[in-house]
Amino acid sequence: MKIVSGKLDGILIIEPRVFADNRGFFYESYNQKELENFGVNLNFVQDNHSRSVKNTVRGLHYQINPGQDKLVRATVGTVWDVVVDIRKDSPTFGQWEGYELSAENKRQLFVPKGFAHGFCVLSDIADFQYKCSEYWSPADERGIAWDDAEINVEWPVSAPVLSEKDLRNPELKNVDLYF
Repeated sequence: MKIVSGKLDGILIIEPRVFADNRGFFYESYNQKELENFGVNLNFVQDNHSRSVKNTVRGLHYQINPGQDKLVRATVGTVWDVVVDIRKDSPTFGQWEGYELSAENKRQLFVPKGFAHGFCVLSDIADFQYKCSEYWSPADERGIAWDDAEINVEWPVSAPVLSEKDLRNPELKNVDLYF
């Protein structure tokens, strides 16, 4: 397993070692010791799985009290995965970075508390799975506008498919900062 730091402090890109042959492939998708070597000491308590159609944008989401660390990956299809630093005292506050995650590249992303997260589906469908360090709490769920002009995420879609909830998310300048 190869783990490297992203441009934003706390983000980790995880590339598993894949063993492939004529039967298919095998790889280790999670190893707690490997993450601990990078300072990630936590227990994941919930796994989530979503399926979305092409051009769907989900996000930008985060949770407060106390927040959620996430380990995310696409197990079917391809997504453009985005994180936004929402830690008010961070030198990279309001900055974003994006990564292509796919069933083919098997890359994963560790997203710590203090980041908003979202993704855009590039393939016809995508199954997206993620481990969470805290249970989902509807009362603590928050979001930021996917198209916030100040953040200026470069989404690879011109006509996104969005939920009603994501259409109502405020811009970052209009949210209470918890991190």
